[in-house]
Amino acid sequence: MADDIVLPIPNLVAAQSLFVLSNPSLSRLHDEARTAALKAIKDDEMAPYYQLITSSSKPLLPLDSNLLASMQEANAATLKSLDETLESAKKTEGESEISDALKARANFLTRIGEKDKAVEAQKLALEKTPGLGSRIDIVLTLVRIGYFWNDESLIVWGMDKAEKLIEEGGDWDRRNRLKVYQGQHLISNRQFKRGGELLLDALSTFTASELVTYNEFVSLAVIAGTLTLSRVDIKKKLIGSPEVNQTLPELPVLGDLVKNLYECHYDKFFRALALLEQNLLLPSRILAPHARFYVREMRILAYAQLLESYRSLTLESLAQAFGVSVEFVDSELSRFISTGRIHASIDKVHGVVETTKTSEAWGKKTQQFEQVIRQGDILLNEVQRLSKVLY
Repeated sequence: MADDIVLPIPNLVAAQSLFVLSNPSLSRLHDEARTAALKAIKDDEMAPYYQLITSSSKPLLPLDSNLLASMQEANAATLKSLDETLESAKKTEGESEISDALKARANFLTRIGEKDKAVEAQKLALEKTPGLGSRIDIVLTLVRIGYFWNDESLIVWGMDKAEKLIEEGGDWDRRNRLKVYQGQHLISNRQFKRGGELLLDALSTFTASELVTYNEFVSLAVIAGTLTLSRVDIKKKLIGSPEVNQTLPELPVLGDLVKNLYECHYDKFFRALALLEQNLLLPSRILAPHARFYVREMRILAYAQLLESYRSLTLESLAQAFGVSVEFVDSELSRFISTGRIHASIDKVHGVVETTKTSEAWGKKTQQFEQVIRQGDILLNEVQRLSKVLY
């Protein structure tokens, strides 16, 4: 059963809180982030990590020398005990006991934030551990170390290694956990479509709480899905999802975003998108680098969704639909049209937006309709001939 326990190490709350503290634009969140960071550091006695972040030229946390000294003393005592256990196992115990001792030592170094020694110890434990499930857990721990320290090369190495081990015979739980790891990694690299698909696949089987909380996981799935899913799938996989609906009361901005886009309440959608940017995108280590991209793409999606229903639309009515000024929508549409993101043209003289792609679509639909009519006439004629033969 010990192999089934996945420790939440390193504590990613500390890294997330430090990210918030490093951004002056998120000053409204600094007090809460400072409290959360210190709590995580104290709970896990992260002396090496605390020493590192308080010794920089512009420390994000104040140095408490007494706290640091007490944690260093506790770390030294624990490490000494772990080393003694390992040496004893090597002398008198078997392979399994040596593996357990190596994993315990590696996990301790991971927990306190000693990056280089932790990576070295985890890789040694990986080499000496026989069980496939335990080896997968070690590799996923290395991935989390990569996330904690923003080490992309370690994350990529760990993802590839975990996938290969899973293919050798990983169990159902670890396969589903890997989907969450992969989905988050893809989203962190702006691959929202594939990342969102993996997260939605794991929605009803989520167990990767060592990587991300359930609410954060659902947020990532909904944010990615809203951008990449078709309207039919938004209804089916997001609005109709029991897991999503269970979480939305705690994340009302996500509910407003999805439902207002689906129900075409574009002014409310724009307000929800602005709140999403400030409350969920910019404060997130995963999403902050993509906040501007995401907001732009969601605006394009909304404009395109409205315009595809019309051959032409006045700028004034478009502005009213989105709850913005005519000048704003004119400027933004002009930019998206010039870059080929929206297939339309603006008649500045008459203040009208003409949707070129929609016109082509209407032409195709007219041709299809006429073709159906012709084929229907042919079918009716054949039926009439057949009836004369029969009767």
